[in-house]
Amino acid sequence: MEIRGRVLSVASECVPLIKTGGLADVVGALPGALRAEGWEMQVLLPAYRRLRDLLPGMGEVWREPDLWGGEGVVYQGEVEGVPVLLLDAPHLYDREGGPYNSAGGDWPDNPQRFAALSWVAARMAREGFAGWKPDVLHAHDWQAGFAPAYLAYGGSGGVGSVITVHNVAFQGWADAGMLGMLRLPREAFHPGQLEYYGGLSSLKAGLVSADRITTVSPTYAQELMRPEFGMGMQGVIAARSGAVSGILNGVDTGVWSPETEPIAFSARAMKGKAQARVALCEEFGLSVPDGPLAIVVSRLTDQKGIDLLPQVVPDLIAAGGGLIVLGSGDPALEAAMRGLESRFPGRVAVRIGYDEGLSHRLFSGADAVLVPSRFEPCGLTQMYGLRYGTIPVVALVGGLADTVIHASPAALAAGVATGVQFHPTDAVAFAQALRHLVALYRDPKTWVRMQKNAMTHPVGWETSAAAYAALYAGLVA
Repeated sequence: MEIRGRVLSVASECVPLIKTGGLADVVGALPGALRAEGWEMQVLLPAYRRLRDLLPGMGEVWREPDLWGGEGVVYQGEVEGVPVLLLDAPHLYDREGGPYNSAGGDWPDNPQRFAALSWVAARMAREGFAGWKPDVLHAHDWQAGFAPAYLAYGGSGGVGSVITVHNVAFQGWADAGMLGMLRLPREAFHPGQLEYYGGLSSLKAGLVSADRITTVSPTYAQELMRPEFGMGMQGVIAARSGAVSGILNGVDTGVWSPETEPIAFSARAMKGKAQARVALCEEFGLSVPDGPLAIVVSRLTDQKGIDLLPQVVPDLIAAGGGLIVLGSGDPALEAAMRGLESRFPGRVAVRIGYDEGLSHRLFSGADAVLVPSRFEPCGLTQMYGLRYGTIPVVALVGGLADTVIHASPAALAAGVATGVQFHPTDAVAFAQALRHLVALYRDPKTWVRMQKNAMTHPVGWETSAAAYAALYAGLVA
């Protein structure tokens, strides 16, 4: 296939190397999805301690002698089909703990750690490396926010820039006194550029300097310009509204495929779904419910609406339903989930933690997946639900609004419904949605039609990759 262009993607995490959330899934999926559109993409990541074992099998392509306290070396290779560049700077990244923190909290030098990643990204984009020069620099979230700024302030070298906001709640705050140390121009420290409530934000730096801004769903792109969703950044984004677009994430339909699960099924042959339901109840010691068996697969946080579950689950159980929760997070919410399990033995089961294989079994065997998020930039959980005919019950926000067709009278009459939406995100609306779910489940003809609709709804990367390719092509033109 003819190469239409090249993109340097810069991020803090990427499947299959390191993951703390959905950002990693997107960053890891894009290179393969874009390849089909004629775009080459390489992904620049920090060489965290757990990734340094990969370096001996890779080739050196860049050296940066002065990188906030030491040298940085970039190595190039491929991991499970993903072309990666690892920035090895042991003084910044060779540490125990997660990418952003240890048990004691965030690393205090996170501004320097991710400024280093961004600095190297901008220089490699501007100058090219190993015979490869990108047409576009694509930065993801606050961790790469300084990359478009360094590119803009140092001269773009003809390279276009994009920043994608995966979650505006995380903004990369730094003290204003760090401006010079972070190699940012003092004349740009004003509200129209770098200054952010008296300090610095790497996310804002990217938003004001990138050529284009994307978010991970069209609805989230609109929400970000409103105070209740913009988290203080709404004015910055509204001021650049002409450069903002929303492009939905996708899921890897090869990995998330009911046809390849141990108990296989498909939209044309649903028998395995019922078998998986029974097997799931046996695994958790639950009675097979007469009503819908619902699951929650989530971080246990207020953002995800988990605090609403104790208020609505009793009515679901009374209506004959069941619930399985998989996740971890706020200790108080973990305890609340355990409380539901104790209150409804044989009807509610809870597993604290995360297990990828178990997650597949949950989506295979459940009837519905609950996603009551207060805000949700895109969300992948509801897409997994659609893929497996596990009907999503979702709050009407962000990507949840864009991916689920509500079972309204009109949608049911037209035969296109794929799930249940509710608004606002409170216990009253959530409880009504669950009553609607139970009623739909009690109508087998309608339920089967919704399952088949869900399973045939496109959730892969094809449409989104084409949208990114068009965005890049516009910058190159």
